[in-house]
Amino acid sequence: MQYDPIKRTLGNVFNRTPFLRKVFYGLLDLLLLRAWHVHKELKAFKGWKQSGLNVLDAGAGFGQYTYWMNRKNPQWTITSIDVKDEQVADCNRFFGQIGQSERVLFKVGDLTTFRKENIYDLIICVDVMEHIEEDVKVFENYHASMKEGAMLLISTPSDQGGSGLDEHHEGEVHGFIDEHVRDGYNIHEIEEKLKGAGFSKVDARYQYGKPGKVAWKLSMMYPLTLLNKSKLFFILLPFYYLITYPISYVLNWRDVSGMHHSGSGLVVKAWK
Repeated sequence: MQYDPIKRTLGNVFNRTPFLRKVFYGLLDLLLLRAWHVHKELKAFKGWKQSGLNVLDAGAGFGQYTYWMNRKNPQWTITSIDVKDEQVADCNRFFGQIGQSERVLFKVGDLTTFRKENIYDLIICVDVMEHIEEDVKVFENYHASMKEGAMLLISTPSDQGGSGLDEHHEGEVHGFIDEHVRDGYNIHEIEEKLKGAGFSKVDARYQYGKPGKVAWKLSMMYPLTLLNKSKLFFILLPFYYLITYPISYVLNWRDVSGMHHSGSGLVVKAWK
């Protein structure tokens, strides 16, 4: 399934006013299990609540994680990189409207070439590496761009069904998100690649265990599949979530609270 057309449709709906944009970010924080995991790891980051940190949001997308970090730590300076010109312009416009353009700047950039020597105290990279073929080059750029002792936080699909793989009758394998260049990382593979890029310590764990997989299907896969078939489903979406979200909330909480021996996603932390 192509995800970009749905993202553009959502953008058209929620970009009309800053208030609607904030509502959209709030909904993403509630619905996306990966956001729960990322927020948990950020709160555990040793620099959390320190002022004056330089942060890179690598592959910022809609800008929801930049917004969340800026709201929690308004004294951080955040640079957010994305390859899509219109998304970068849209995010800069929004942060200007809410009076945060001095601390937050979105730039168009390619992570395979983006490198700023010894600048960042923290880099986050959420749902990005599965889209980039030259991943080792990106890891090397992250390492070079980080200060000594800085942390890199990655959230990405694992090789255990992280791209929503399913078998079709013809035997052809497709993923739920067709834009992915890999079906997910083996946990040991990404650890070794990060160590090879120079990181001194790497800590990887599974997310989207058994409860998270069910929550993801309820909160994301089923509604996005229906939206991909017909935009009329937007009308029914609030009623759908009214029924299913209480179940998804409990499942998300269980996934974030527990440790999983396997899972369709990975949370990876690496230190320089």
